Amino acid sequence: QVELVESGGGLVQAGGSLRLSCKANGRSVSVMGWFRQAPGKEREPVASITWSGASSYYADSVKGRFTISRAYLINTAYLQMDSLRPEDAAVYYCAADSKTDWADFLDPKSYDYWGRGTQVTVSS
Repeated sequence: QVELVESGGGLVQAGGSLRLSCKANGRSVSVMGWFRQAPGKEREPVASITWSGASSYYADSVKGRFTISRAYLINTAYLQMDSLRPEDAAVYYCAADSKTDWADFLDPKSYDYWGRGTQVTVSS
């Protein structure tokens, strides 16, 4: 019922910036988020944002460096990544859901819809 199309991944040097985009097609969503997974590690939360009030939530590892935002009228979420570090390298996944009862905005199990992921590589 919801298709997520991601873009913006690529190669960047340490200390550089990158912006990811995710467009949601289909039914309205209530929350969109970004998660990442590096080789050998579990998928971990990055940030999320509510669609109506634009309240944002961040993992401690990216606070002050990453910013999540949304373009309401075109159903698109963005992740601005600044001061990138080698440990930020991972496949970044966009996620969304339309539920109204939320327990944890940064729990991947709370999301029903997922993009295919986009690779972010950070060189030293």
